[in-house]
Amino acid sequence: MNTQATHWSRISEAGSVNGMRLLFWLHRLLGRALFSATLRPVMLYFMLRRGEARRASLQYLRQVHQQQAAALEQLQKPGYFAVFQHFIQFGEAILDKVLAWSEDIKESNFNVLNRPALDTLLADPRGQLIIGSHFGNIEYSRGFMHRNRDTAVNALVYDQHASRFAEIMEQINPESRINLFQVDELSIPVVLELKRRIDQGEWLVIAGDRVPLSGETRTVEVEFLGRKALLPVGPYILAQSLQCPVHLLFSYRNGSKVDIEFVPFAEQLSLPRKERETRIASYAQQFADLLQQHVLKHPLQWFNFYDFWQAGRSQ
Repeated sequence: MNTQATHWSRISEAGSVNGMRLLFWLHRLLGRALFSATLRPVMLYFMLRRGEARRASLQYLRQVHQQQAAALEQLQKPGYFAVFQHFIQFGEAILDKVLAWSEDIKESNFNVLNRPALDTLLADPRGQLIIGSHFGNIEYSRGFMHRNRDTAVNALVYDQHASRFAEIMEQINPESRINLFQVDELSIPVVLELKRRIDQGEWLVIAGDRVPLSGETRTVEVEFLGRKALLPVGPYILAQSLQCPVHLLFSYRNGSKVDIEFVPFAEQLSLPRKERETRIASYAQQFADLLQQHVLKHPLQWFNFYDFWQAGRSQ
């Protein structure tokens, strides 16, 4: 199957960057409550126009339903009203992404889960690799981290939307201190630069839930929401190269606050040559299992609007 035609980079979040400035000013003008009200017709239009995203959302929500139905038989099978709610939450997340770099993020905006783990992490002067996802809003968390640490927090991104987002943030707030590394692959020069930053005590944030632009050759198959899916191997290979502590990050809106949780993953990742594939598969499945736990609790907070399981259809 040719997955290039529907690779996430071709369709994911298309158009969202262009509307970020408008969303920011609508929020400034109306406040959060009125902004949320005006968001509904906007996201309805977006849902109707983006057929592939709409179908992917429905597929995903029904996959979640299958996993939940065994324990909660009263749940109704999701339809397009649930898809509409999913799109609304996506719009709210786009606003949070902008606010994370344009306004003062207060700790009172967050509900910190596992506070002892967070305190230990913030007190550690070493550089850290943070593996996040497109569940919730890790951009909002980076605003939180900037507030609580003097060291730089860098995000590794793979798509062209990120560079446009950085340009908009610099226009809205020149002091946003947004550090984005747009990379097509983890080449030796890129890894050496990232290692230098880790040695300086900086943090690197990378998503662990999207197939890289280079395609399926740099992926591993995992079980996620009852089906086979492909996840990138890049975070785990990078972790071995950097030889630094690794944490998982989950950050998502839960009512008026954002829940944030850092989960210790490994002091250092080791990938011996003979066990390399097995260990990568194990690490990726651990990540997938924890991600699934959060997704099942807050399904409308996962924002991968493409056929996530398309490349794992060998089952």
